[in-house]
Amino acid sequence: MCYYNGVKVTRAEFIRLKQLEKAVAKYDFLNRDLHHGFDYGNVPVLKRINGAVDFDIVEMEWGFIPSYIRTREDALKMRMGFKDNNGVFKTPMITLNAVGEELLFPNKIYRQAALERRCLVLSTGFFEWRHVFPKNKRTGQPLKTAVKYPYHITVKDNHYFYMAGIWQTWTDKATGETVDTVSIVTTKANQLMEQVHNMKKRMPTILNEDLAYEWLLEDLSEERIIEIATSQFPSEAMSAYPIAKDFREALEPTKAFDYEDLPALEVA
Repeated sequence: MCYYNGVKVTRAEFIRLKQLEKAVAKYDFLNRDLHHGFDYGNVPVLKRINGAVDFDIVEMEWGFIPSYIRTREDALKMRMGFKDNNGVFKTPMITLNAVGEELLFPNKIYRQAALERRCLVLSTGFFEWRHVFPKNKRTGQPLKTAVKYPYHITVKDNHYFYMAGIWQTWTDKATGETVDTVSIVTTKANQLMEQVHNMKKRMPTILNEDLAYEWLLEDLSEERIIEIATSQFPSEAMSAYPIAKDFREALEPTKAFDYEDLPALEVA
């Protein structure tokens, strides 16, 4: 679903976000246009301060690691897949995103985190692929193979916005390394995202300020957790535009790009 995220916040915006001035210089990680999920690097997260109605901005490793994973080597196998002793390839378990509707399923790896360790992933825009099936010039029927176009999606009139997240502290049993790992919660696509992410029809759970405060700082019932986790941000408050297919290597990954053969999105 959401495997690429961007965040580029000025120092002034950060101060307004946090509403206090404190060691802004140490937050260099806020100045990136693109975080590639499959690099399993760090992303900026608003994390509740234990025992307080307050939060701090921290880095967390994007890609939730369950507590039963013992070592970094095991985590790599989980993320990349591996061959077992019989030579059978075991498919990767991708934990960059957590399905909102399933967060509290019994025995789900995200359940306890959703109950006790909710957070907000800070974003200035994310990236998704739109699949377009060209028509056969002879028959007029859609071809079986789609052409993929990347899009940059933002929230209108906002320099940054919040995506619901859940986090877990993970410790390498061999080395003692301890890191906080995070997964972005996803929900059913709204009208805009149904057109952009038109194969899986999912989107990150974007929260307005009221829901963000509630998700991060309030004690919630299981019913309310799922209500917020599966809420849909309104299409009319979002913007999506195509970008170059090599955006991951580009100096300006969010720069708009025109494709002559790309049908326009329908605006509600």
